[in-house]
Order: sequence, then C-alpha cells, then structure tokens
Amino acid sequence: MKRGMMEDSTLLQDVGGKPVLEKVHKLFYDKLYEHPWLKKFFLHIDQKLIENQQTDFMVANMGGGKIYSGGMPKNVHRHMYITEELFDLRTKILRESILACGVAAALAERWIRIDSAFKHSLVKSGVDQCEKRFFTDEILNFPKPS
Repeated sequence: MKRGMMEDSTLLQDVGGKPVLEKVHKLFYDKLYEHPWLKKFFLHIDQKLIENQQTDFMVANMGGGKIYSGGMPKNVHRHMYITEELFDLRTKILRESILACGVAAALAERWIRIDSAFKHSLVKSGVDQCEKRFFTDEILNFPKPS
C-alpha cells in the first residue's frame, strides 16, 4: 500500500468482512444509480463491475490485502467535475447505506474516514481542472437538477 493512503487495518474484520462490504456497496450503488443527479456519472458503467471494484478498493484500504487492480481514484475520476457538494452528497448516501446494513455507527465513521481520505483527489474547484483520460472521453459535468 502506498504511504499516505488511509488505512485502517482492523476495520475489515470489525465490520464483518468482505460480505458486509459487498452488501453495503450493492445498496449504495442501487441508490446512486437511482439518484437524479449522481446517476448521470454512471450512465455507461456496469453497476456490478463498479460494486466489485469499490469493494476490492475498500478491502485493500481496510487491511484486507492488495486485491484491488483498478486505477487510482484521482486518475479514474479526472474527467469528472466532482464538486464539494456532489462529494458530500455521495458521502451522505454511503453513510446511510453502511448504517442500513447494520454496521455500528462508530465503525461507519471509521469507514467514512477512509473513504473521505480520497476527497482531495476527486473534488475539483472548477470544470477547467477536468481532463480526458482517453481521446474518446467526454468531460462529465452535470449541473444539480432543479
């Protein structure tokens, strides 16, 4: 694990292991894929794939070993204009999903701390900070629905 990445090496065991992460991420992405604003960022992404990637990413950051093989958050999201408000909304939905799956509040906060450690690599102050990953990419910029 790269130094500086947030790691909580006992959290995976404390929350009940990978099955709990899978359950939380299923609920979480069900909510994101239905959300009037957030769903726009996932239009061409297979939900099961992203659930699995998020689970592997968090397993690795909760002390479960390096099973995540996807890209680092900053690179994967660099074409997305993610505002502070969007990130905070996503965090709120993640917290609700964690708690809805029976994870204790104190453990939920540890989970959120790890997740929020990546905020600085995702949130951009302006759409001009976005860059395409590939020639075919579009910059994803969706104003908040009224």
